[in-house]
Amino acid sequence: MGNRIYNFSAGPSMLPLEVLNRAAAEMTNYNGSGMSVMEMSHRSKVYDEIITGAEALLRRIMGIPDNYHVLFLQGGASTQFAMVPMNLLKTKADYVVTGSFAKKAWEEAKRYGDIRVAGSSQEEHFSRIPTQSELTLSDDADYLYLCSNNTIYGTAWGYIPETNAPIVADMSSNILSAPVDVTKYGLIFAGAQKNMAPAGLTVVIIREDLVSEPMSFTPTMLAYKTHVKGKSMYNTPPTYPIYIMKLVLEWLESIGGLEGMEKINLKKSAMLYDYLDSSSFYKAVAAKDSRSIMNVTFRTGDEELDAKFVKESVAAGFSNLKGHRETGGMRASIYNAVPVEGVEALVEFMAKFEKENG
Repeated sequence: MGNRIYNFSAGPSMLPLEVLNRAAAEMTNYNGSGMSVMEMSHRSKVYDEIITGAEALLRRIMGIPDNYHVLFLQGGASTQFAMVPMNLLKTKADYVVTGSFAKKAWEEAKRYGDIRVAGSSQEEHFSRIPTQSELTLSDDADYLYLCSNNTIYGTAWGYIPETNAPIVADMSSNILSAPVDVTKYGLIFAGAQKNMAPAGLTVVIIREDLVSEPMSFTPTMLAYKTHVKGKSMYNTPPTYPIYIMKLVLEWLESIGGLEGMEKINLKKSAMLYDYLDSSSFYKAVAAKDSRSIMNVTFRTGDEELDAKFVKESVAAGFSNLKGHRETGGMRASIYNAVPVEGVEALVEFMAKFEKENG
């Protein structure tokens, strides 16, 4: 690691060291072009190879069928909160509110039509995911919206809801962390800054039949059909994040694809949760059946001790373990690029802190 720290940020997050080293080596002269990727025209032949290569890799790694379009957009997941209803809403839609970002998406969607809450765990401080039997689904909904992993609260969906409506999933904080059956979804979107690339890129995977005429007032840039027709080149795409994503995807393939990545992620999260469950000093916040393998939330139960933990963790070479302002406590975001050694070091620090303060 050299002088690098263990960064447990919820995003932007760590990138694989191999990817950073490769990007550094190619920074001033990519593939003999005599220029950086940041400098080249997005319509040049050399960049076309990058963006088409990135899409081909993503399709292969995720198993994306030919009847789905892959779009490389901007505006973050938050822009998708508006784009989804503008493009998919005809009469009504169901939303499951399981955290801050799902709630924001629901509130945004209400601006455009009849949006119904099919389920929520807000009364339980978003500590779990509602079960299938707790969902109240409309027979004629245009789509069912969910956030597959709730970054702030450390919960994740462990099942795919049974519904006749296309499922729209915000996978910003768990995409590429494990295999996913894309055919179970109508639309998947993800801000890239957690598991895929630097901030600035948003990936959208949309089934072909869902690309239709948007609401009449929809800006050209917010219509999916614009970007499908333009092949993500209607305007200048986020060229450098797409290039980094291609390197990340190559790295993923080298370690066994999503199956290999899932094994590593399960090992990391089990290590941390096992320690939390064995401790009387710390408490894991998320319900056991709803725990995320990407974002682990915990606390001591004493705000002063939590603050001391965060302060001492920085001095020990860790970063961004402070919980979100909505929840307090601590949060370790152990995305794909966080090495097993980083989680081992964190558990050692936690045990030391518990011994000294318990």
